[in-house]
Amino acid sequence: MSNPQLLLVEDNELNRDMLSRRLKRAGFDALIAEDGAKALDCIESEHPDLVLLDMNLPLIDGWTVCKRVRANSALAGTPIIALTAHAMPEDRDKAIAAGCDDYATKPIDFPALLEKIKRLLESRKLQT
Repeated sequence: MSNPQLLLVEDNELNRDMLSRRLKRAGFDALIAEDGAKALDCIESEHPDLVLLDMNLPLIDGWTVCKRVRANSALAGTPIIALTAHAMPEDRDKAIAAGCDDYATKPIDFPALLEKIKRLLESRKLQT
């Protein structure tokens, strides 16, 4: 059985490199996109098992990416975890309202993020 494929959408190169290496070590195949436009292209072409989505992105922001994925019936079930430096309760509510399944604040607590990823992948497996 192949490893779950995650799409990491992050415009900060240091964050992207660190997270992608840690995801690979945790047993995931990590696709990378640096901006919202590339993220949408990748989601449509690769159908990743889960998306880790920075909300403050160039070209198309994460809020818009999430809304477009949810509006596409072929992609709407893709789990999305928002990644953001904004840590106020209303920021989490805004991410969930935009269609994200969960939310993680930066700097990323990697063990907590792994738990969220595993929980969402497991719940998606049960639905299919």
